[in-house]
Amino acid sequence: MAASCDGSQSDQSSTFEPGIDNIYEAFICPLTKQVMQDPVTLENGQTFEREAIEKWFKECVQNGKPVLCPITSKQLSITDLSPSIALRDTIEEWRARNDCMKLDIARQSLYLGNSEANILLALKNVRDICRNIRLIKRRVRNPQLVRLVTDMLKSTSHEVRYKALQTLRVVVEGDEESKAIVAEGDTVRTIVKFLSKEPRRGREAAVSLLFELSKSELLCEKIGSVHGAILLLVGLTSSKSENVSTVEKADLTLTNLERSEENVRQMASNGRLQPLLAKLLGASMASYLGELALNNDVKFNVAQTVGSCLIDLMRSRDMRGAALGALNKISSFEGSAKVLIGTGLLPPLIKDLFYVGPNQLPIRLKEVSATILANIVNIGYEFDKVPVGAHHQTLVSEDVVENLLLLISNTGPEIQGKLLEVLVGLTSCPNSVINVVSAIRNSGAIISLVQFVEVHDNDDLRLAAIKLLHNISPHMSEELASVLRGTVGQLRNLVGIISESTTTITEDQAVAAALLAELPERDWGLTQRLLGDGAFEKIISKIVLIRQGEIRGKRFERTFLEGLVKILARITFALTKEAQAVSFCRENNLASLFLDLLQSYSQDNIQMASAIALENLSLETKNLTVIPELPPPSYCVSIFSCLSKPHVVLGMCKIHQGICSLRDSFCLVEGQAVDKLVDLLDHENDKVVGPALAALSTLLEDGLEVENAVKLIVEADGLTPILNVLLENRTENLRIRAVWMVERILRIEDIARELGEEQNVTAALVDAFQNADFKTKQIAENALRHIDKIPNFSGIFAPTLAK
Repeated sequence: MAASCDGSQSDQSSTFEPGIDNIYEAFICPLTKQVMQDPVTLENGQTFEREAIEKWFKECVQNGKPVLCPITSKQLSITDLSPSIALRDTIEEWRARNDCMKLDIARQSLYLGNSEANILLALKNVRDICRNIRLIKRRVRNPQLVRLVTDMLKSTSHEVRYKALQTLRVVVEGDEESKAIVAEGDTVRTIVKFLSKEPRRGREAAVSLLFELSKSELLCEKIGSVHGAILLLVGLTSSKSENVSTVEKADLTLTNLERSEENVRQMASNGRLQPLLAKLLGASMASYLGELALNNDVKFNVAQTVGSCLIDLMRSRDMRGAALGALNKISSFEGSAKVLIGTGLLPPLIKDLFYVGPNQLPIRLKEVSATILANIVNIGYEFDKVPVGAHHQTLVSEDVVENLLLLISNTGPEIQGKLLEVLVGLTSCPNSVINVVSAIRNSGAIISLVQFVEVHDNDDLRLAAIKLLHNISPHMSEELASVLRGTVGQLRNLVGIISESTTTITEDQAVAAALLAELPERDWGLTQRLLGDGAFEKIISKIVLIRQGEIRGKRFERTFLEGLVKILARITFALTKEAQAVSFCRENNLASLFLDLLQSYSQDNIQMASAIALENLSLETKNLTVIPELPPPSYCVSIFSCLSKPHVVLGMCKIHQGICSLRDSFCLVEGQAVDKLVDLLDHENDKVVGPALAALSTLLEDGLEVENAVKLIVEADGLTPILNVLLENRTENLRIRAVWMVERILRIEDIARELGEEQNVTAALVDAFQNADFKTKQIAENALRHIDKIPNFSGIFAPTLAK
């Protein structure tokens, strides 16, 4: 046991380094009991390991003890240390001889059929020897031994494989030749496999070995070429379950592998983009960025990191293609698109699109530029506040929009489609649609835009055109109707798109239907064209198929069905002008269809359109009701009137006083529609309540049996909802309609007496009398007379003849 500075014995055990050759006692440090590396001698001739004796002296001083010799325990007058050069050289010779013998034994033990214990001992000896060799700055290369250790990676034992990985890491550390030997054959692929197949410590050993190998530039490409290597390493860098050392080594390995451009591309493909971004000044790297599949978070990160760099590269003739490809990729996400706008992308993008002359963009790059612009515009940004020109024009400035329209008319289908998408995006924003409409109107572009409806070989182009026309239709409905009415192909094409035989509703069908639905419903010329082309029959067929579930499409079904119903409803506006329209409605039982739609769908626009159609149909009922001819009175009855009895005609409508039906005369009473319309009066959407009120109002028109109609409404519990519409005063149009209906209802004396006591009803009528338009004031005045709130002077003054 070694003595401490106070003369006591150390508790450190004597662990002599094992060897084949005899260890001489002079080689052993009395303090460490190990073969010395750097022997030094004291003034009294005793020899120790330098590090050990220096530590001894330091402990003596720190403990306030005199500096003693560990062997003699006598105080030393000086602590000078003299190197024992001869002894050191002898030890090194002995160690080299001993190491060679150990390695020879290891070679004999390293075969897969040997016992696990022998293999592990041999691997330990190889590690120890390699560490010692490195420590004394001497290198012994043994290719055969390296290959034997590599073979141990094929062992079925986890422990042997783990120790083999550790041993190889020690062997190749700082030794390019050994690294090359290890990389022979499929060894690198085997090591990579261990990144996912081995237990945790095996993975750590494998990544540590790869890190050492990756320090060799020659091996970087070989490691990266192993299928899945970079993916597994990238996965380790973000793992929450691996230890810190494994994560760090994986990251350092990837850093080394960045020396290969192909590796950088692979890293980018697997989510490690920073190396690629750092090399973006190269055209090949920028081009590769445009080919990658990026998630939205990565797109945002790329835009923030190198967005300005990519915009600068657009100015380089050699680099602009690669830059535009990358910008196209990252501009498709709203967050990254906003970053690019803020970075200044729009001005050079617009300039490149419009510029014609030397160094102008090739057509293929103009298409990419148009795609980028379409990506950006479709995020719904406030483009009226982003300057894009030298004179502070914005993307929605009239001259910029006119240039876009001009470019559309002078380029090929691919660019046309993207530029139309740009206009679709701009017209989808309430703040910019008016500017675009103004430019289209002033440039007379509406005719050329409508012509795109006839495109058959480019579905994307046609769809973009129809979307644009739909967006501007609320502002240019008359112009659109005029163009479609004046041509043959475009209107038929729209109907053809809608009526395409499909089991799934397409976006083209939904948008085409929405476009036709926006056109002026009272444009009789357009309705006549649709009627003559058999469009309405096709619309009915589609509605029926949707209701039967034979065609579906959750994404577009709502828009498509709403459009179909609104298109079909337009024929009811032509009933007073064309007998053919009446015949069509009768033959196809449209009143019944609209009544079914009214109650079968909870979609507001469908209910609204159906109620409007029912109103129009019901207004025609009085003209279509069959009034039965009564037989002439007999001779006796003509002389003696007291003998006459009123003729009874069965099946008479209580409201229209004739023979009615839902199919032939569109009678809402016979169709039992009153209850269904009353149900809609409690709807939260005013645009549904208004048409429902209007449809019910048709039963209270002059010339009808109003008292019977009021009774029907009361029996359907409709009085309270009608009064609620009046009291809530939600919109002026609703109030006008409610005042008209309430005045008619108050003509019934029993109801007038009852409601005359309701102060809130009186207050609502007084408010209408004071604040509504002239006609409604008159109606409110009459209503107030019915409940005796305004004196009736008809008995005092003679009635004035109407002029």
